[in-house]
Amino acid sequence: MRFRITALAALVALLPATTWALPDEAPFASVDTLRPAAIESSWTRMKMPDGGRTAFASISYLMALDDDWGFGPGVYGAAKGNYGGIFTVGFTGQRRWRLNSNTHLAASLYVGAGGGLSTQQLRFGGGLMLRPELSLRTEVGAWYTGVGLSQIRFPSGNVKSGVGLSFTLGRAMSFASFSPDDAGRRGRASQRTGLQFDEVSLMGGYESPRSVSIDRNGERRTRRVGKAGAELRQYIVDGSWWGIEAAGGAQGGADGYMEVLGQIGQDWALGSPRLRVGGQVGVGLAGGGNLDTGSGLLLRAGPTLRWITPWGPSLRLDAGLTHAPQGNYSARFVRAAISMPLDQTPVLYADDSGGTVRVQQLGASVMHLPRVRFKDGRREAVSHLAINMSREFTLSLYGTAQAGSAAAGHAGAYSFGLIGLGVQSAPLWSGMRVGAEWLVGAAGGGGVQVGGGAVTQAELWAQWRVGERLRLRTGLGEFRTMRGHNQSTPVIHVGLNYAFGTLQR
Repeated sequence: MRFRITALAALVALLPATTWALPDEAPFASVDTLRPAAIESSWTRMKMPDGGRTAFASISYLMALDDDWGFGPGVYGAAKGNYGGIFTVGFTGQRRWRLNSNTHLAASLYVGAGGGLSTQQLRFGGGLMLRPELSLRTEVGAWYTGVGLSQIRFPSGNVKSGVGLSFTLGRAMSFASFSPDDAGRRGRASQRTGLQFDEVSLMGGYESPRSVSIDRNGERRTRRVGKAGAELRQYIVDGSWWGIEAAGGAQGGADGYMEVLGQIGQDWALGSPRLRVGGQVGVGLAGGGNLDTGSGLLLRAGPTLRWITPWGPSLRLDAGLTHAPQGNYSARFVRAAISMPLDQTPVLYADDSGGTVRVQQLGASVMHLPRVRFKDGRREAVSHLAINMSREFTLSLYGTAQAGSAAAGHAGAYSFGLIGLGVQSAPLWSGMRVGAEWLVGAAGGGGVQVGGGAVTQAELWAQWRVGERLRLRTGLGEFRTMRGHNQSTPVIHVGLNYAFGTLQR
């Protein structure tokens, strides 16, 4: 099986791009659905099987399905002790009961996949993680705090906590969206739509470790580390932003390294409003790839240069210093990014010309890889659990991203992140579509053979409409390393996505 980028070009040639656009005189579309949503973070302490103590920090996005139930993606990572690099990615389902005007009770179940730092005393098995929680929350305006009881366990390994206290901090938000059937129409909204981010960026660059850096084997770390990742950013005011970024090791023998950071920044016009210079700082969790980040805490700061092109996308160059204050890793970095605009803050009391409705999808995927090559030479089947997100740029072209980890097999602690482009047909019979996509990114861990960590995946797929917003997708493709031919396996993909319309202003 050899899927190539030519498959995408061939499908583009078949798309009837000019025959299914809506007429210019169609009236403006308006927001179809407004649901409550929330961003939650939690802190859960636990004792590990090797006797050490750690704590898992998390961040999750939850969208209400009705007045009582919510569902959404999240990530957990080790943030205490010497366990930096333990990560899982998955989904949380939550049921809430209103007790009074400012108090509610919540029962949650997180199902994710991942791991890290496996040893004879510390085994994550296939990588599946479960975390049930019962918590009592108090609300103050849009914010709420909670205390509860929870447990973390990897059922196929030996990592398991007792039932203990957990702490929650959350912020209530709203989720406004258009109907997916409005795709391609002009639309207007008085607030940000969808996930409320203004742009998405694809990043790549290098880090050069400083002389103080050593790996977890106690040896000096001097080899340059290549990284690839993505960022979601929201602009508070012109030139001031906050965002979430995730990246992984893609070169330099650091496969399995992963980092997730929150960041804030500010830039100012440099002669032209399109050319801007400023700075940014970030804090988050990182580890893996034999890099000694200690507890996992990672700090980053440095200058940034941004050019907003006349065509919409932005080009960015960042530099600075990355430092793990509780580990033995410090490095200078430089990276480049290309950013695609999504939504933006509506301008009040102005003549709002609106924007174009584009379909975005957020969902969960199970991927089965039947012939994964491990570093010890064996080949075994591995199944992944992943979060996936896609966004249309036109009616036939879309961007897509996946992040996930091994959940079944013998590759616990293996994780990946991919980003790429796809093409899709017009709706066929009963709303069915077919398409193709090509992604690149970083992967590693769990003993899987991935070379330096740079990987690629191509896929042909079919998607069926289940009601107005649910989409069931199946696909067949190939996963392989980008350098050499030491890893190549078919991919069987099944996913369930929630589709919604957002504005491209």
